[in-house]
Amino acid sequence: MFKIGCHLSTSSGFLGMLNIALDIGANTFQFFTRNPRSSGEIKNFTDLPDFLLKIKNLDFNVLGHSPYILNLCSSRKEIRDLSKDLMKKDVNFLDKIPGSFYNFHPGSHTGQGTQKGIDEIISSLNEIITKDIKTTILLETMAGKGTEVGGNFFEIKEIINSIDIKENIGVCLDTCHVFDAGYDIKNNLDKVLDKFDKIIGLKYLKFIHLNDSLNPLGSKKDRHAKIGLGNIGLKAITNIINHKDLKNIPFCLETPNDILGYKEEIKLLKNLYKE
Repeated sequence: MFKIGCHLSTSSGFLGMLNIALDIGANTFQFFTRNPRSSGEIKNFTDLPDFLLKIKNLDFNVLGHSPYILNLCSSRKEIRDLSKDLMKKDVNFLDKIPGSFYNFHPGSHTGQGTQKGIDEIISSLNEIITKDIKTTILLETMAGKGTEVGGNFFEIKEIINSIDIKENIGVCLDTCHVFDAGYDIKNNLDKVLDKFDKIIGLKYLKFIHLNDSLNPLGSKKDRHAKIGLGNIGLKAITNIINHKDLKNIPFCLETPNDILGYKEEIKLLKNLYKE
């Protein structure tokens, strides 16, 4: 079954997001757990019980995205502590939704060095990921700009290898990010996936952000493009959604689109997907 969705606004609540998703042909969606650029509280979703009833008999995954301000490897302890607190609250909320995922950017080491940043992320995640949580926490692959952690598979591997409870950890592969990081998914998809499997393990790949890229391979820029209108291109994206190791993983669009644009992209991708 082809699982494809997009990022939706929380302004209409969970029922509104579900109705929009179904209307545009999506069977999954992503949303920000709170204002993406502040530490404000999670919205009071009064319609969550009704939403849970509606999806009870649907094969439907929900992906919560952390706010951008979250940084588990900041050089400032107060930022790390705030990030841990936000993340714990987000995961506690998402635990109410069966089969949910929580995606976050590993963070920026802000000049401490990559290894120190990785060590801080590991320490925080081992505090956050307890045996009681149900949500799967996903490290997003990054483009490698500036002091980002997660711009190559080895950094993701080192974090996962040091997580105590591995049942609740995984990876969200962003096609724009990995392309901009230098992984040639356009011309050498099999080699990239083989490398991912040998370094991290495909068993940890739980979600895919499906985006084209405005920038060329290895640019380390992270600028998303609409499907087929970037440097990855429609042929390569068709290969990605139909690859034997990827086609049963949920895909989420983060392209620069409005709802009608997402609807057209979902229709296009469904037509290109081979059951």
